[in-house]
Amino acid sequence: MTNRLLFAFIARIGVLTIKNRTLWLVLLVGLICLVNVLLQSPTNASPPAVSGKVAPAQVAAKTAVPVPPKPLPVLANIPKPVVKSETAFLMVAGTNQVLFDKDGHKIMYPASTTKIMTLITALRHGNLNDTVVVSPAAADVEGSSLELQKLDRLTLRELLFGLMLVSGNDAAHAVAEHVGGGSYKKFVGWMNEEAERIGALRTHFSNPHGLPDPVNHFTTAYDLALITAEGFRTPGFEDFVSTPYHTVKFLNRATGPSLVNTNRLLLTYPGANGVKTGTTNAAGRCLVSSARRGDVLLIAVVLNGGDTVFRDSALLLDYGFRVLGK
Repeated sequence: MTNRLLFAFIARIGVLTIKNRTLWLVLLVGLICLVNVLLQSPTNASPPAVSGKVAPAQVAAKTAVPVPPKPLPVLANIPKPVVKSETAFLMVAGTNQVLFDKDGHKIMYPASTTKIMTLITALRHGNLNDTVVVSPAAADVEGSSLELQKLDRLTLRELLFGLMLVSGNDAAHAVAEHVGGGSYKKFVGWMNEEAERIGALRTHFSNPHGLPDPVNHFTTAYDLALITAEGFRTPGFEDFVSTPYHTVKFLNRATGPSLVNTNRLLLTYPGANGVKTGTTNAAGRCLVSSARRGDVLLIAVVLNGGDTVFRDSALLLDYGFRVLGK
């Protein structure tokens, strides 16, 4: 407020037509005094130094400038792969160092790669030992399926294997209902909160399975890489995304289905440890993949890649490890 008054005072002087030199001098001296007072006011003064005092830890934490992770050295003159997928992205998990980017920030449909965030949200908010009772709404969800039936009973852990290995849309719906305390919308809200917290700012979810919603359900290859990197920092995540085979155990059935992971890179690419396939007519074929060699974890994302998603992903991972000398 005092600054605004000063500006108004100066402007007022500028428009006055004063002929008396004495009055001009008086006004000038007054202006100098006013400026000195304002400069010494508490709002402009620096806080006094306190000898022998150390800032509290919580204050230091707020004011400390975070040190960005040091990027890994890369080899020059390594030719970039020719990737046929519409968008593609490759980065180093942990440092978020970008190694390859083909329209990585373009808005795309995620299809069932959505379930990466579904898994993260379930692990953050759920209890793996909970018993989940499948609702009629979950059993009736269309598309890829764990073949759940109404009133089936199984643990959340078993449900998550069905979610990630065979991309069960029915499993996704059951997870959202159960972990959300009966509120499917509440769970999806948590998914969006997680995305914002992670920094996936061009992503929005309207469901936990990835069935088409042309307006409210979208992402980018870059955002999916960020989300997946966050997944690997989440306890239990790698257990589900890296498992090639699993037999589901139901609490109300004598036997359950034997599952084979739809991500065939887990069986064909050295060091592969995740993460999720996705396919719809609107999204095309999509794949988020990862592989670890030594202390380096790479995350590759290809969206709308047709029959080339596994080839494109392997080319990206190969390129990443080559430029890092791994």
